[in-house]
Amino acid sequence: MPKSSHPTRDRLIETMAELLDGSDPEHITADQVLNASGVSKGSLYHHFEDFEDLLEAALISRFSVNVDSTIDGLSQILATVESREELVVALRQANAHDQAQSRAKFRLERARAAGLTYSSPRFHDALGVEQQRLTDAFTDLFIEAQNKGWMSTDISPRAAAVFVQAYTVGRVVDDIAPDKVDPQDWVDLIMTVIDKAILN
Repeated sequence: MPKSSHPTRDRLIETMAELLDGSDPEHITADQVLNASGVSKGSLYHHFEDFEDLLEAALISRFSVNVDSTIDGLSQILATVESREELVVALRQANAHDQAQSRAKFRLERARAAGLTYSSPRFHDALGVEQQRLTDAFTDLFIEAQNKGWMSTDISPRAAAVFVQAYTVGRVVDDIAPDKVDPQDWVDLIMTVIDKAILN
């Protein structure tokens, strides 16, 4: 269950989220957060069970921003496409954006956050809520496509929703490789699978 918002709590989360832009989580200290935020140590531990709780809240906050952005994009697709062909064009544009090298940091951070859920049930549950929102948004897109006759009804919309996220997060194997696949080739492969295996 999400904790209620409070200006001091929000400032600590925002500060930690900003520090994550320049450092790995294990290199950020409580003193750095306190100095950057101007919040006292007592206030930090009033709003969070421990320093890891703050880190987890910041990671979830960063993930939520990206979830909201993706959901807005999917909502725009649902509101504007009027044919299967337009859906394919919109999905190609969305994939070109999501698969871009400029999104590598987000993909890596998302994969790392998912890995952290194994050592923290608290973080697992909180991140799971945000992940569910994202999967539900993709599922809604595919249900709408099925209702309009643009997507095969032999394909589970939820399975398709997980699949499209899996190939995005899975791109980290290329993000960390020195010899990267051509981005256009990657998007072409994705769209071939979507066109031939998912859509009608």
